[in-house]
Amino acid sequence: MTELVKKGTLGDILSSSQIITESDIASALEEQKRSGGRFGEALVNLGIVAQEDIDWALSNQLDLPYIRLKKEMIDPEATALVPAELARAYNLIPLICAGGELNIAIADPLNSAAVEAVERQTGLRVNLSMALIREIRQMLDEWYGPISHACLGFSSTAFSDKVLEAINNDISGCTLLNYLMVFIIQNRLSSLSLQPLGDEVAITVKRGGATRTIGALAPNYYPDVALRLRKSANIAPGTESSATGLFPFTYKSCPVTFQVAVMHGQGGDYITLRTHVSAIVPPRVAELRLPVAQEAAFNLLARSQQGITFFASRNCRERCRFIDLMLEEADTAGKNVVILGEEPGRMNKRFPRIPLPCSEAERARLIMDALDHDPDILVIEDATEGMPFTAACRAAMRGKLVLAGLEIRGTRNVLRHLLLYQQKNCFLPGFVNGLVSFKGIQILCPACRTTYIPPREELNVMRLEEPPATFYRTSGCEECGHSGIGMRRFLLDALVFDDEFLRVFEQSSDVAALDNYLRMADYRGSDQEGLRLLMEGEVSPEEYIASVVL
Repeated sequence: MTELVKKGTLGDILSSSQIITESDIASALEEQKRSGGRFGEALVNLGIVAQEDIDWALSNQLDLPYIRLKKEMIDPEATALVPAELARAYNLIPLICAGGELNIAIADPLNSAAVEAVERQTGLRVNLSMALIREIRQMLDEWYGPISHACLGFSSTAFSDKVLEAINNDISGCTLLNYLMVFIIQNRLSSLSLQPLGDEVAITVKRGGATRTIGALAPNYYPDVALRLRKSANIAPGTESSATGLFPFTYKSCPVTFQVAVMHGQGGDYITLRTHVSAIVPPRVAELRLPVAQEAAFNLLARSQQGITFFASRNCRERCRFIDLMLEEADTAGKNVVILGEEPGRMNKRFPRIPLPCSEAERARLIMDALDHDPDILVIEDATEGMPFTAACRAAMRGKLVLAGLEIRGTRNVLRHLLLYQQKNCFLPGFVNGLVSFKGIQILCPACRTTYIPPREELNVMRLEEPPATFYRTSGCEECGHSGIGMRRFLLDALVFDDEFLRVFEQSSDVAALDNYLRMADYRGSDQEGLRLLMEGEVSPEEYIASVVL
């Protein structure tokens, strides 16, 4: 019916069932791009469908029955086989037992740990049906009796008994999340993760490259906690495997933003929280305060008339801002510039923008079709995958200037990616102008910066030849909103593929040879700049490890 969605996806199922129209799909895709969430949540947010429609479509995708629960559908002999604690822990209700098989209704059909637990308990083979979590909980109360005192099921040695009581009395998970975010700020953690393990959800924290477990959460209310986090970060529930968003928070009357990263795994969402400080890409490269050599290399790439320049980062918006920055520096007067994608082209210069399709093959086809419009400069938001990458390089080989985004973090990883594609004969290195790769790094607040002696584990991870006389970290103050962060800036590699580098690249089989050449050529990139910031006390050891070493 529509080419906007792939066959078999959530959108295709809803469209084929005449629940949504092509216009609804287009609106949801636009909302999805705006919010950075998932397609299903975009439909719900716009009021196009109800959550029940999404659950029904998901059951179709997984080829599972979708049922609306009623008390008379449930056989008491089936409920007798599964203890109330197990059923509540995994949000499931037994339906009927027959012929060595037990049919159950479950809210999360991808929770294999739940199926394994029921099969171990009963010795029966489990068949699944999908049902709404609120209806499952109603049936649990009907058949097993209401819980006398609902408890979130959080345990930890990192909090006092009084705090644990307050957390566990709030089954919505709101109090738990508030305390976890304050814990991140007060302990200057690089990240905190909620990791489903089947019978529990482990809560781990990371600082200075070392990870430790600070507590555990019972799985029965974890879907509510995960959903609350998703909604707060504008990450929609749906079928995509991973997504990220930003969660605004207030600590001591000061705003703090957290990045929320979600992956759907066995037993529920794997969620990681970390503090986030935005950095604005200015409209002129001189305002980035780059080392002289890096600024000169960026400007040299901006003067390219043809060939392909790659822009690499896992952060799509920031990656596109650097593409825009090069467009601002480049001479575009009298030239036909075409942008493929939603994000590039949002600084001062304005150019026509064409949306990129979802599938790899359709992206590649659009890139080649764009050549029929005779662009002088072709901007491609994401050319990471093989077919769009090859099409982008072919456009450069036809005399066009191509600025292409790569969803890859770190210069070494980009070079490894290019070497692999060279071995597959996907492109000719001689048409590559160079690459721009960058990472964000958080600068310590000068008002609350204090000296710090890192533990041996941190020193070992940093692998410093000559450590600085003094390390620093921050405690947080009013001036920095108790975040300990003065600002966020970029560590940037602007690597020009000149004749000598191309010669080495074409003869190299791995990144080590390129590393050795850059070292011999005294190339000073983002790693050296990050080391300088550490040596001068502008970044903490934890931030250096997270942004430079890892």
